[in-house]
Amino acid sequence: MDRPGFIASLVAGGIAGVSVDLILFPLDTIKTRLQSPQGFYKAGGFYGVYAGVPSTAIGSFPNAAAFFVTYEYVKWILHTDSSSHLMPVTHMLAASAGEVIPFSLVQFPLWESLKALWSWRQDHVVNSWQSAVCGAFAGGFAAAVTTPLDVAKTRIMLAKAGSSTASGNILSALHAVWQTQGLSGLFAGVFPRMAAISLGGFIFLGAYDQTRSFLSELGRESP
Repeated sequence: MDRPGFIASLVAGGIAGVSVDLILFPLDTIKTRLQSPQGFYKAGGFYGVYAGVPSTAIGSFPNAAAFFVTYEYVKWILHTDSSSHLMPVTHMLAASAGEVIPFSLVQFPLWESLKALWSWRQDHVVNSWQSAVCGAFAGGFAAAVTTPLDVAKTRIMLAKAGSSTASGNILSALHAVWQTQGLSGLFAGVFPRMAAISLGGFIFLGAYDQTRSFLSELGRESP
């Protein structure tokens, strides 16, 4: 990756991370207050929904920037010797290098594949809003298929100290949910999760693509 490409990925990734936090953070606060046993207004209502955003944004900029720099760099290295049939594997490896979580392993290869398909259908590269739409679909799908893992994580966090679930064994937590609630328990909250992450994918990946394209264009125009 050349220097302009590195800087574009670095800045675009940081801006994308901050953008999604600024928009989704208050929505997450409102959701938490709606779920509060105290009731929405007693839990704070709409007051201070942006409280804590500065610290979150300060943390998300370098994290998102580091992820996208790593993602683009690994993708660039592997792309040189990869055939079109191996591109999904390339994107999986790039995503896992940037952030080793199952969600990214699903979202990013799907996002790249949807962009490639859309580009092929319209005979030119997708623009930023189309990339954002692909990001929303990829995020929603990844959210759906990784919901059981999210359920297990929540059960582990809320488990009583000393219980088998509190030990942090994901397979044990999944098995316990399956035994007591079946398939519906494993996919509890799947639709709100899909909706929220689809919106996040639209903002995050759309902002990244738009900013990176803008900075790359500036780099090409600079002497």
